[in-house]
Amino acid sequence: MIEYYNEDCMVGMKRYEDKHFDLAIVDPPYGIGEKFKGGATGKMNFNEIVNKDWDKAPSRAYFDELFRVSKNQIVWGGNYFNLPPTRCLIIWDKQISEDFSLAMLEMAWTSFNKLAKIFRYSNPKGDKIHPTQKPVKLYKWLLHNYAKPGDLILDTHVGSASSLIACYGMGFDAVGFELDKDYYEASKKRLNDFMAQGRLFDE
Repeated sequence: MIEYYNEDCMVGMKRYEDKHFDLAIVDPPYGIGEKFKGGATGKMNFNEIVNKDWDKAPSRAYFDELFRVSKNQIVWGGNYFNLPPTRCLIIWDKQISEDFSLAMLEMAWTSFNKLAKIFRYSNPKGDKIHPTQKPVKLYKWLLHNYAKPGDLILDTHVGSASSLIACYGMGFDAVGFELDKDYYEASKKRLNDFMAQGRLFDE
């Protein structure tokens, strides 16, 4: 079952008891003041998106609540946050070799006591519905390597719904939150379109 709410995750997480979720895979705003000037993909107008003030970094209270409700965590952008040391870093190598105007990788902090790993995959071209949209295959790789059958997954900043699509496609129950109404409606449609195809679609 996939539960997806247009709601502030700080409000939503309060409904759950300690360690309710087996694994949280989250991609909160990094707070780095990204400015998208040109380079828009498809129909996206990144200048309008910047004006939505989407890149507001979470507070310490967010991480306290995240760690309260989940047993393990994977946090994209972990290098931007004051998190405990970890040996199990995850690197997404975007396989960008020439364009130095783009980030060539992204890093995730994890709570796991495992070896650091790299996922190499080029984000497919096409219309995006969120400025930090990540590929479904990345989330499938995370679930395959860090989740166990029957785990309940949490995503506090759903964005494009790639995480929820991966969960549904692999048979994981998940709960997701997205505060922004426009992103919620666009990602909900993307999720519903995928679910209507009966797990046949893959990006």
